[in-house]
Amino acid sequence: QVHLVESGGGSVQVGGSLRLSCSTSGDTVRTYCMTWFRQAPGKEREAVAGIYIPNGRTYYAGSVKGRFTISHDNTEDTVYLQMNSLTLEDTAKYFCAAGGLVACRPMQGPYDLWGQGTQVTVSS
Repeated sequence: QVHLVESGGGSVQVGGSLRLSCSTSGDTVRTYCMTWFRQAPGKEREAVAGIYIPNGRTYYAGSVKGRFTISHDNTEDTVYLQMNSLTLEDTAKYFCAAGGLVACRPMQGPYDLWGQGTQVTVSS
């Protein structure tokens, strides 16, 4: 089976930056949507950034626009989330998800693969 593996999380101070990576392992499969989600203990899971691979269009939640950037490499097997100007509200566990249907929507899915998540902690 195919799995997604996130990396790059850690602890940073307010105003700092982190770059998260999401890589595919196992058998190679075609993916059309890749999306970063986050969930904090006191909040619902939310989609923060997504990309539709065939045309490269990106989508962002209003809370991260201008600070976060989603991208993918030329082999389309890794997606990144560059996070700048981090705030306390960005503290959460971040997950990546992939959708294998051509009609998937980057911020809605459907998704058939999920990673285990990587923790991001922002402190002052």
